[in-house]
Amino acid sequence: GFHLSGTVTEPATATEPEMTYKVAISFDRCKITSVTCGCGNKDIFYCAHVVALSLYRIRKPDQVKLRLPISETLFQMNRDQLQKFVQYLITAHHTEVLPTAQKLADEILSSNSEINQVHGAPDPTAGASIDDENCWHLDEEQVREQVKLFLSQGGYYGSGKQLNSMFAKVREMLRMRDSNGARMLTLITEQFMADPRLSLWRQQGTGITEKCRQLWDELGALWVCVVLNPHCKLEEKSCWLRQLRKWGEMDVCPLEDGNYGNELPNITNALTQSSGHSQESLARPRRTVFTRAIEGCDLHWQDSHLQRIISSDFYVSPSYQREGESLLFNSQGQPLWLEHVPTACARVDALRSHGYPREALRLTVAIINTLRLQQQRQLEIYKHQKKELLQRGATTITNLEGWVGHPLNPIGCLFLTLTEACRLEEENCLEISDAGDSKPPVYQHVPVATSSQDSGESYLSLALEVALMGMGQQRVMPEGLYAQDKVCRNEEQIIARLQDLELDPVLVQTLRKQCILLLEGGPFSGLGEVIHRESVPMHTFAKYLFSALLPHDADLAYKLALRAMRLPVLETTAPSGDVTHPHHLVSVVPSRYPRWFTLGHLESQQCELASTMLTAAKGDMLRLRTVLEAIQKNIHSSSLIFKLAQDAFKIATPADSNSDTTLLNVALELGLQVMRMTLSTLNWRRREMVRWLVTCATEVGVRALVSILQSWYSLFTPTEATSIVAATVMSHNTILRLSLDYPQREELASCARTLALQCAMKDPQNCALSALTLCEKDHIAFETAYQIVIDAASTGMTYTQLFTIARYMEHRGYPLRAFKLASLAMTHLNLAYNQDTHPAINDVLWACALSHSLGKNELAAIIPLVVKSVHCATVLSDILRRCTMTAPGLAGIPGRRNSGKLMSTDKAPLRQLLDATISAYINTTHSRLTHISPRHYGEFIEFLSKARETFLLAQDGHIQFAQFIDNLKQIYKGKKKLMLLVRERFG
Repeated sequence: GFHLSGTVTEPATATEPEMTYKVAISFDRCKITSVTCGCGNKDIFYCAHVVALSLYRIRKPDQVKLRLPISETLFQMNRDQLQKFVQYLITAHHTEVLPTAQKLADEILSSNSEINQVHGAPDPTAGASIDDENCWHLDEEQVREQVKLFLSQGGYYGSGKQLNSMFAKVREMLRMRDSNGARMLTLITEQFMADPRLSLWRQQGTGITEKCRQLWDELGALWVCVVLNPHCKLEEKSCWLRQLRKWGEMDVCPLEDGNYGNELPNITNALTQSSGHSQESLARPRRTVFTRAIEGCDLHWQDSHLQRIISSDFYVSPSYQREGESLLFNSQGQPLWLEHVPTACARVDALRSHGYPREALRLTVAIINTLRLQQQRQLEIYKHQKKELLQRGATTITNLEGWVGHPLNPIGCLFLTLTEACRLEEENCLEISDAGDSKPPVYQHVPVATSSQDSGESYLSLALEVALMGMGQQRVMPEGLYAQDKVCRNEEQIIARLQDLELDPVLVQTLRKQCILLLEGGPFSGLGEVIHRESVPMHTFAKYLFSALLPHDADLAYKLALRAMRLPVLETTAPSGDVTHPHHLVSVVPSRYPRWFTLGHLESQQCELASTMLTAAKGDMLRLRTVLEAIQKNIHSSSLIFKLAQDAFKIATPADSNSDTTLLNVALELGLQVMRMTLSTLNWRRREMVRWLVTCATEVGVRALVSILQSWYSLFTPTEATSIVAATVMSHNTILRLSLDYPQREELASCARTLALQCAMKDPQNCALSALTLCEKDHIAFETAYQIVIDAASTGMTYTQLFTIARYMEHRGYPLRAFKLASLAMTHLNLAYNQDTHPAINDVLWACALSHSLGKNELAAIIPLVVKSVHCATVLSDILRRCTMTAPGLAGIPGRRNSGKLMSTDKAPLRQLLDATISAYINTTHSRLTHISPRHYGEFIEFLSKARETFLLAQDGHIQFAQFIDNLKQIYKGKKKLMLLVRERFG
C-alpha cells in the first residue's frame, strides 16, 4: 500500500489520562513521504506515535489489512451505492467536510470548471508515478524553527550540543544515502546565515564567539563532504555551487581563519621591509568558511587510478615495472595517491560519510604509503644538507600549511577511518553521548587487506603511525587568535584519541620507529635537530610520547622530550634573511616576536612537559641534572619555574614516606633561580615565593639554610632577608624540624646575625628593628645594631620608625636608650594646630611619660623638643596635665635620688610648656574663628572652657584669660550671636 492509517493509544500515567491519537502515513518505494498525527507535536524527528505505527506495520505486516486503492473500490460501486457512500461520508464529518463537498458539487455541475477539464480524479491511496521524486518526509519549517531557536540562545542552555546533534543527524542521513541530508544542511545554513549576530560582530569588528566558531567550522566541513559525494548528479552539484557562492559573497559570511579579518594582515605587511612580499599578501583572496566546499566542487572521481584504488584491495603494479621511479606506485608495487594531503583526506571523509567504509580504508592506505615515501625522501634530502643547516642553526624550510588544526582536519579523519575498522563492538552496546558514562572504545588489530598478507600491518598500527606523522610535522604557527587556538584544540583532540589505544608490542614497535624517524627528520619534523623560529611547539605532543615510551625505551623517551623543550620564538629575534613567511615576522606592534596569541598556553604546556620529566626522573641524579639544565635553558617565565619548583618539592616529599634528596635539591635550585629572576622586578607572588624557598631549604637541611643566609644579597631584598628569611630560620619550629645540636644552632644563629647587621647597614629604615630582634641574644651584635640605628637616625629614618624602635628598647629594659631614640624621633615631627587626631600623638604622650618617669633632667631635655614640634593645644594641655599629676623619676634608675615632690608650673621646665600651651590655645582660637559656621558655635564654647582650665594653671591666669576674652569680643564683634554665647559663659 501507499497510505497507512491507524489509531495509537498512549497508556495513562500518574499525571496524564490514557490518550488515543489518529495517525496517517504516506509512503513510496520504502520511504515515508509524509506524516500527520493528532498529537500535534512539532519536531524535526517523527513523533512516537508515527514511529509506533510504522514499527507495527514492519513487525506485524499480516495484522494490517491491505486494501485496494480507494479509486478501485469506488469503480466497483453502482449509482445508488456511490450516492449512499458520499452522503454517509458527509454525515460522519459534516462540520469539516460539508463546505468542501458543496464547493466540489458546484464545480462538477458547472460544465466549464477546471475540475471538468481533467480526465479522472486524484487518489491519495494509489501512490506516485515511477518518475516522481521520492524522498523521506522532512518537516522543513520545523528544521528552520529549531535552528533559529538554538542560534538565538547563543550557545547557552546546551543549544550548542543540540546544533551538533543536528549536524550528526545530517552525517547519518548522508551515510544512509538519504537525499534529505543535503536539503537539511541547506536549511540549517540558511538559518546560520540569517543569524542577526553576524552583522553585529562584523560592525563591531569583534570575533565570533568560540562556541559559534566551532559550529561554523563543522558547517563548512559538512558542505565539503556533501559536494564530494562520489555519486551525486551534476545538476545537484551545480545547484549547491550556486548556493555556496551566494552565501560566500555575503559580507557577513564568516572567514575561514577566524574573525572578520580584524587580525589586520594588511597593516602587518605594510611594515615588512621587502615590498615585493607585502603586495602578495595584501592581495590574498578572501577565504570564507565555504571556500573549501566551493573548491571541492571542481574535484571529481573519474581518475582511473583513483577508481582502481578504491574499488579493489589487490590493485598493485605489475612486478616488471617496479624498478624505476613511478608516481603511481611505491617500490613494493602498492598504489600511491599524490594529491594535496588535506584534499585527499577530504575524499576519505566523503567516502566514509556517504556510506563507503571499505573504499575509504583503501584510499587511506594509499595516502599513508605516499606519506611514508615522502618522509623517506625528505630524510635523504636532509642527510645531504645536514651540515649546512646545523651550522646555520635554523631552517627556512617548513610547511606553511599544518595538518593539525587544518579546517579539514586531515589527520583526525584518517585516524578515525582506520580505528573505526578496528573497533570491537560490545554486545547490546548503545552509543552513549554523555561524556560521563561513555567507556573508552576497545580496539583489536585487523590486518591490512593487501595482497602481501605477511606484511604484519594492521589498520590500528597505521592509525597510530599517521597520527604521529601528522602531529610531528614541522609547521609554521598560523596567523590569528582563532587559527592558533584551533591548533592547540585539534592537538588535544588527537592526543585524547591516542590515549584510548592500549599499547601492545605491535603498537610500541610502531611508536618507537616513528619517534626515531621524527628525531632524525630534519626540517620536516617538529622534533628534528633544526627548526624554524616560528615552528609550532611540540610540548603537548612530546609529553604524550614521553609517557607512552617511558616504560619501553626510557633513553628514547628522554631524548625526545628534552629535544622538544625548546621554544625558539622566545629565544631569538627574527633573522633578516628569512622570507618564507613574510607576514609573520612583523606584528602590528613591531616586537621581539610575532603575535602568538596562545603563547601563555604554550608556555604552560612547556612547563607541563618539564614537570612530567622531573616526576619520572625522581631518584636518578643524572637524568634530573639534564632535565634541570633544559629547564634553565628554555623556560623564561619566573612564575612557571616557580610552579615547577613547587611540583618537584611536592613529589620529593610524599606524606607517607621519606623525602627524595635528589629531587629536593632540584626544587631548591629552581627556587633559587626564581629568587634571582624576581629580585629586581615587581612580582605580586614574591612574598609567597620567599616563604616557600625557606620551607624548601629547611627540608634540604642545615647546609642549605646556611648557604641562603650567606648569599642573601643575590636572592632577597634586605627587608625579606630579615623579616621573612632570618626570622623563619631562627624560629622555634625550624629548630625543632631540623632537630639541631648546639654547634649547628649556633652556626645558624651567627649567620642570621651577620645577615641582620648587613641588612641594617644597607636599609636601616626597614631592617633596623628586625636586626635588633635577631641580635638580642648576642651582646656585641646587639650593640652594633643599636649603633647602626643611632647613626641612621639623623638622616635616614622617620619618626614612626624611631618611635617603634624606642618602644622596643623600653620593652627590652633600656629606658635611657629608648629616651635617646624618642628624642631623636621628636626632632623629625611636626604637629599643626588642627592635627588633634594625628597617629603620632600616642607616641608623643608615651615619650613624655617615659621622660617624666626617668626624672627631671630627661623631662627638661624633652620639653623644648615638644614645644618646637607640637603646635596642637589639646595635645600640649594633655601632656601638661599628666606631668603635674605625679612626681618625676618614678622609674627608679639605680644610683639616682628622687625627691618625690610634684613639679610646679611656675618653674622650669613646666613653665615653658605652660606658656607654649596658652599661646597654642590663643593661635588656634584665631584660626578657628576665621572660618567658623553657626553649627560649630557650641563646640567652640567648649573649646574655650578647656582653654580657661589651662590659663588658670598660671599665677595670673584669670587676668590673662579675661584679657583674651575682651580681645575676642573686640575683634569679632561682627559675629553677634557667637559673642552673645561667649558673654553668657564667660561674662
